[in-house]
Amino acid sequence: MTGTPTGPAAASTATTGGPRIVGVVQARMGSSRLPGKVLRPLAGRSVLGRVVRAAQDSGVLADLVVATSTDGVDDAVAAECERLSVPCHRGPVDDVLARFVGALDAHPGDAVMRFTADCPLLDPEIITLVASVYRAVPGLDYASTSIARTLPRGLDVEIIRADALRTLDRLATDHHRVHVTSYAYTHPELFRVLGVTLTPDRSALRLTLDTEQDWALVQAVVDHFGDVSVPLAKLADWLTGQPALRALNADVRQKRLEES
Repeated sequence: MTGTPTGPAAASTATTGGPRIVGVVQARMGSSRLPGKVLRPLAGRSVLGRVVRAAQDSGVLADLVVATSTDGVDDAVAAECERLSVPCHRGPVDDVLARFVGALDAHPGDAVMRFTADCPLLDPEIITLVASVYRAVPGLDYASTSIARTLPRGLDVEIIRADALRTLDRLATDHHRVHVTSYAYTHPELFRVLGVTLTPDRSALRLTLDTEQDWALVQAVVDHFGDVSVPLAKLADWLTGQPALRALNADVRQKRLEES
């Protein structure tokens, strides 16, 4: 990824050539293990604000919208979107796929990059890379770094063709409507799916935000690096020398796909 343009210098790539890519960030205050996590403060910026910044700094998005629910508790998310000057679409609490389709209806595009608001350490360079891979493979329905995982959990990036997302809306049921894209990658006979892998394998690291143990690690990272997006290689190198930090959330169990 060395030399890949990001940030304002790459902004023109979002709208010149190739598909129009719309970023959608799913964000809710409700969380069974860490309620309100998306608006927790990190170095003066909310968790959601860090995700939004990373997505924007990638320079590949023609538009970006936050998809939250119509539940009153998510009024706080809508207020944060207004503060961040980011559009907000509100839809069903549990039908996240419907929220994404609604966001796409309001902000049309050829493809959707899906982000979750519990990934405050998201790396803009990886977003740029996945968008480049998607644009380079004509006819691709879906691409993701999580199909064959080599990235830490919390840094994954995925992109789906807009028409494929609408097809999922017609076909998907149950937990697939919560996980938005899961019907596509679990039915490769119906969709043209591509896994993107990066070496070395750093999948043993957990950099997402779902528990208090995760929060302790994320806080330590931000306390050290400050209010910046840290490239994965730099972050992983630093964590190599921090075994106590890595151990904080090493035993956290990730929910299975069937668990909403």
